Amino acid sequence: MPKYSIEIGGGVLVSLFAFLLFRGVNIIPLLLALALMGVLLFALKSKGQLAAAGGRREARVKGSTPFSFDDIGGQDRAKGELVEALDFLVKHEEISKLGIRPMKGILLTGPPGTGKTLMAKAAAHYTDSVYLAASGSEFVEMYVGVGAGRIRDLFKEARKKANKEGKKNAVIFIDEIDVIGGKRDGGQHREYDQTLNQLLTEMDGIHTNEAPRILLIAATNRKEMLDSALLRPGRFDRHIGVDLPDKKGRLHILNIHSKNKPLHDEVNMEKIAEESFGFSGAQLESVLNEGAIYAMREGLPLVEQHHLTMAIDKVMMGEKTDRESTKEERERVAIHELGHAIAAELLRPGSVSQVALAPRGGALGYVRHNPSDDHYLYTKDYLEAQIMIALAGAAAEEMFYGGRSTGSRNDFEQSLNIVRTMVECGLTEVGIIEDRMMTPDRWAQISGSVLDGLMSRVKEMLAARRQLFTHCLNILIDRETLGGEQFRKLIASEESLSA
Repeated sequence: MPKYSIEIGGGVLVSLFAFLLFRGVNIIPLLLALALMGVLLFALKSKGQLAAAGGRREARVKGSTPFSFDDIGGQDRAKGELVEALDFLVKHEEISKLGIRPMKGILLTGPPGTGKTLMAKAAAHYTDSVYLAASGSEFVEMYVGVGAGRIRDLFKEARKKANKEGKKNAVIFIDEIDVIGGKRDGGQHREYDQTLNQLLTEMDGIHTNEAPRILLIAATNRKEMLDSALLRPGRFDRHIGVDLPDKKGRLHILNIHSKNKPLHDEVNMEKIAEESFGFSGAQLESVLNEGAIYAMREGLPLVEQHHLTMAIDKVMMGEKTDRESTKEERERVAIHELGHAIAAELLRPGSVSQVALAPRGGALGYVRHNPSDDHYLYTKDYLEAQIMIALAGAAAEEMFYGGRSTGSRNDFEQSLNIVRTMVECGLTEVGIIEDRMMTPDRWAQISGSVLDGLMSRVKEMLAARRQLFTHCLNILIDRETLGGEQFRKLIASEESLSA
């Protein structure tokens, strides 16, 4: 029917114009009026589509299933600091007697995958609040004013939903807030600036003595990029760092995510926690998931220790590749990796977890180290040993082949970064100095001096173990992978023969 109605209407208009022309009536004003009406209708239609788009974004702001702090592994310090801040909402009457103002905003900062989003969900559950979540990118559009409007709608929706459900509090979580909260460049006409200004206005308008009370929780990986007006007290009152978990935290996270995994009785979670140094919570969850996938590939009903060990390698470096190398390349790679492994065992006994020739990611081989304890403070001796281990691969190649290969590139980059850390911390011959006072030539001079000295030391150390290289080379090439204990037994047997 609409099709025929349009055709009939068009026919009527044509007939009307023909009749008016026949009577000698000037129809140009009428045509201009119809054109103006068409433009207005098109503008109204575009505005309606834009509003519908905003509504669709708003519809993606969803609630959360119950999630408590007990479901988050590790992060005991961050959870304790967050719970203290949340108690200002839960115990509102008690803190009002002391004149304490409840917080308006809490900023969670830290590397990706450490559980910032999970902590926001747990905060809503802890305070029995309505939970609304959105990403910073949802407020950014090419149309000026759309982001600011969505900020207003988000706060309105939080109050409306809390009143509807009879809740006293509402928690709004904005992930990746640096997208809309970045430092302003002085202009006031950018869409980003208008969105940030609206967010600042809404936070200023949060009255903590009114119901429902609103708490804004935001997360970012780049706190240094946020605008100072957003970080000041009265807006984000508390900044909580959510860091990578230590060994105890990693074990807690692994135990949480292994509850639904059928593990073999001989699986040692403490060993996995030791080998996964530097992993985030998301990576640890992926380790258990990939371990279960390896068990499924082998058709086994239980996840075994070696499955989880392979999963650590996959999460750290990627899946094995089908890259085929020549015999000469395999021998060179084996010598290179043995250089790393032997130096590591000599400088830090028991630190090697695995030596492998299996190509993963962009590496033809690798040595995975197993730190006995998590380190957050480093001495000069420790850093020099770290550089010697990194240089040992190139030193071993020079010892057997008389030259280096491109496989040492990452080792040299790592060594240079450690030298920079030593200079910035006053652990080199130049003493305490500001890095801005260092010229490129001076950097090159200091780096060359430190690296050349340590390269000489590691070459001397490895030259005394040349027989150990030849003893381990064929075994590594044949097996492709040597566990830490196997490698240490080979070293012990060779030393007993030499003695």
